[in-house]
Amino acid sequence: MNLHIEYERETDGRWLAEVPEIPGVLTYGTTAEEAMAKAETLALRALAERIESGENRPMTINIEFVAA
Repeated sequence: MNLHIEYERETDGRWLAEVPEIPGVLTYGTTAEEAMAKAETLALRALAERIESGENRPMTINIEFVAA
């Protein structure tokens, strides 16, 4: 599974980061790095939850950062 973290700066100065492949993984941060770190953490938590519930089996995960 390949995951992409897309990030951009909002007009109010905050940074938004999301993982389009996992609905609901959307985070804000005061810096791009903070927003991306939060998105990565949330994505991994969401995947772990899916695996624990039997929704997905373990798989190789690649994460790529993409500037919007």
